[in-house]
Amino acid sequence: MSSHFKVVSLFSGCGGSSLGYQMAGGKVLLAVEWDDNAVETYRLNFPDTPIYHGDIAKLSVEECLERIGLQPGELDVLDGSPPCQGFSTAGKREMSDSRNQLFREYVRLLRGLQPKVFVMENVSGMVKGKMKLIFAEAMRELKASGYTVKCRLMNAMYYSVPQMRKRVIFIGVRNDLKAEVAHPQPQTRPSTLREAWTKPIDHQQMQTCSDLQIKRWAETTKGKAHHARFSLLRLNLDKTPNTILRTPGSGGHMHPDEPRLCSVGELKRIASFPDDFVFVGNWYHACERIGNSVPPLFMKAIAEHIRNNILSKATLA
Repeated sequence: MSSHFKVVSLFSGCGGSSLGYQMAGGKVLLAVEWDDNAVETYRLNFPDTPIYHGDIAKLSVEECLERIGLQPGELDVLDGSPPCQGFSTAGKREMSDSRNQLFREYVRLLRGLQPKVFVMENVSGMVKGKMKLIFAEAMRELKASGYTVKCRLMNAMYYSVPQMRKRVIFIGVRNDLKAEVAHPQPQTRPSTLREAWTKPIDHQQMQTCSDLQIKRWAETTKGKAHHARFSLLRLNLDKTPNTILRTPGSGGHMHPDEPRLCSVGELKRIASFPDDFVFVGNWYHACERIGNSVPPLFMKAIAEHIRNNILSKATLA
């Protein structure tokens, strides 16, 4: 294996996963994303990474291979986080939600590119209740693509991320390779908000609070959600923050000691983005990007595990 393992990132968002792979020594050959703001943010932070800006359903296997300059089977890792709002426990969790079917586009490219390893991430709601049927179907499709697949519910807070964020992580190894499929073991203890905010913070985008929001802040106990707005959380400096939501709406993470919502700079620390990572647009744009992202340090741990324990040891069966 070369010093830089090769990655294609599907449903790339603003680049949380890409940053994690980069930290682990990976080189992202192509990012695929359709959201305009996410693409603009990605380009600003990863100016050397080519991006396919458009509908993934229109990206053929042939075009993808041409863009990355590889033949089927040569790619090291195919990574992707298909949009998962239909699975989320924060939503209605409708099985018919079209966003639940986007993993099929992932599978289509998986079968065409035939990477050595794949990683697919989704929300914990995918393995709960009636959504287990979708999960089972996804496992069948992934295994039928020619891979040995294992799936595990992992929490980012055990991988240097100061945030309780549970995610379903699929890892697959191509059947013609001899390598054990496994997930990284927990690496760190959960850290507190105080630890995440120890160094001075460049707040960047700030959101002005209304009188109603200030009132709700005062009504909310530290470390708890507002009694009438479960998505409105007042943080506690001595606890690990809850999951940052994709669409804060009338909710969001509130500062523990100041009557306001957290700044983008504060949220970046909670999500393990570096301070110099730039988000394009306003506070709401940044919240959506951060809430949609795989925390970079979480993916770094997964990528390092794949590099050290799968790719470096994989041989043809």
